[in-house]
Amino acid sequence: MAVIARLDRLVVSLKSKLKSLKVKKPYHKIEKTDSMRVEIKSRKAIKIIEQTLKIADSPKSKTYAF
Repeated sequence: MAVIARLDRLVVSLKSKLKSLKVKKPYHKIEKTDSMRVEIKSRKAIKIIEQTLKIADSPKSKTYAF
């Protein structure tokens, strides 16, 4: 029984040492290309236009015909 207990403790200590030795790779941020920037801007513009149309089409909003 004592041998099994010592082996259990040895396994636990080895596992903890191995976990501490693992080196996490740093996350490398991907640089945005010009096409990615254009896509982001167009998505934002579409979202703003949709919000504006939703407000303009709502019956609660007061719209003025010029």
